Amino acid sequence: MNSKELFFKLHNLDLIDEKRYPHWWPKHGKFSVIIGVFLTQQSKWEKVERSLENLEKLDLLDLENLAKKEHWHIAQAIVPSGLYNQKAERIRLFCNNVLEEFSDLQNFKKQVSREWLLRQKGIGEESADSILNYFCLRPSMVVDSYTNRLLKEFDFTFESYGQIKEWLEEGIESNFDEISEKLGLDLIQTYMIFHGMIVEYCKNNSKRGGIDISLL
Repeated sequence: MNSKELFFKLHNLDLIDEKRYPHWWPKHGKFSVIIGVFLTQQSKWEKVERSLENLEKLDLLDLENLAKKEHWHIAQAIVPSGLYNQKAERIRLFCNNVLEEFSDLQNFKKQVSREWLLRQKGIGEESADSILNYFCLRPSMVVDSYTNRLLKEFDFTFESYGQIKEWLEEGIESNFDEISEKLGLDLIQTYMIFHGMIVEYCKNNSKRGGIDISLL
């Protein structure tokens, strides 16, 4: 099995509500994606949504407003998603670094590199790829713990995040004409929903010690 075959197995299960969230992550391409990446670390998405709602009410889903806001003010708004002091500090620092390096979000979206993201406090490989794919709208496959657990059930062994990412992207890109012809997706959208389908499948089919793959 290659990653293209896994993609179609998942797609056949209708795991994503494509009418409501066609590319899985809500409001892809919007600034809230970046903040969601920080907030979702060690937190459930339902709690992240509450924090995002609080920030929106305070007009804090804005790069410049967050950069100049007091740490405690941000922390109070994101209490529902946990680790709020640490996350508030990292969000504020990140926003200031974006302004210093790129001046605004449009330049950031066009110019930021994966390497720059990985140098930021609180941004690991999964977070960097999430920002690149769901905010910057670039073709970059996101790998998370669900991905690793699912592939282990198929007896794949990888030594690093990078190896998993490479395997997933190679199978998709070498067979992309087939995906595009059948589903009408571009490569960016393909990586968006591929990651989303893996998450949704694993959330629904977790078992003690692994993932139930009987439906695939």
